[in-house]
Amino acid sequence: MPEQHDLIIIGGGPAGLAAALYSARGALKPLVIEGVSSEAGGQLMWTTDIENYPGFEAIAGPELIKKMRDHAKKFGASFVTENVVSVDFKKRPFTLKTESGKIYKAKSVIISTGAKSLMLGLKSETAFMGRGVSTCATCDAPFFRDKDVVVVGGGDTAMEDALSLAKFAKRVYVIHRRDQLRASKIMQDRAFANRKIEFIWNTAVEDILDMKLNKVVAVKLKDVNTGKVTEKKIDGVFVAIGHKPNTDLFKGQLDLDEKGYIKVNGVKTSVPGIYAAGDVADPVYKQAITSAGTGCAAALESEKFVESL
Repeated sequence: MPEQHDLIIIGGGPAGLAAALYSARGALKPLVIEGVSSEAGGQLMWTTDIENYPGFEAIAGPELIKKMRDHAKKFGASFVTENVVSVDFKKRPFTLKTESGKIYKAKSVIISTGAKSLMLGLKSETAFMGRGVSTCATCDAPFFRDKDVVVVGGGDTAMEDALSLAKFAKRVYVIHRRDQLRASKIMQDRAFANRKIEFIWNTAVEDILDMKLNKVVAVKLKDVNTGKVTEKKIDGVFVAIGHKPNTDLFKGQLDLDEKGYIKVNGVKTSVPGIYAAGDVADPVYKQAITSAGTGCAAALESEKFVESL
């Protein structure tokens, strides 16, 4: 027989854990299907130092996630370390199926599956993530004060990252595969006008060095027109080529925008009783604190919805 729950939360990052805490304190006894162990906790699990989460002058990402998880568990949230593989939101109670084949039923569901940063696909990129390689300039720019860094990308996100880094770094090199940017005119103008920002056109990052030294010291660059390979000494790499929300599971079940993010009114989705929190519905801010805030809001809305049934 399927397990019956008032509330199921899909995802175990800041949004899902904040939702779990608030709904547990609201006596909903939420079940958090947090994903497999390699994915549970979201992008904070790749973050070594966090200095902008209120209440902590500095804390490692995995430690913050553990504290949030333990906090939610203390008040009655339970956890399943599996991935959800299918959902049926066409009728209540809503149905969710996990990889093991187990079926769950819920009166309400909060989706907090997050978004993945698009990456370059380099082995060194993965090895240095959180240790010289970052996907969040807003989070990590202060760690690169008076350093030379590169930003990979040519869209608005890349320009925003370059401008954020220019406040702290000695020099910012924007590396782009083409000879013109995709960014909006206003963002281009701001980046071009900043004397700390230099553009390297028609170039791809081939590798991040040096794995032997176990730290970021340079990037290997390839001219896409000539094939010539060079090395450039730098201290950090910021990958800004976009994000992909983890919403494939919800296609045909909920309204998504053209980029795949869940459409929300506040935290309410197109299906009553289904709520979305965090990066899965946020193409703009992508911060732990904003994710946790929407997780709180989703929990409060879910509590009201379950009480109304």
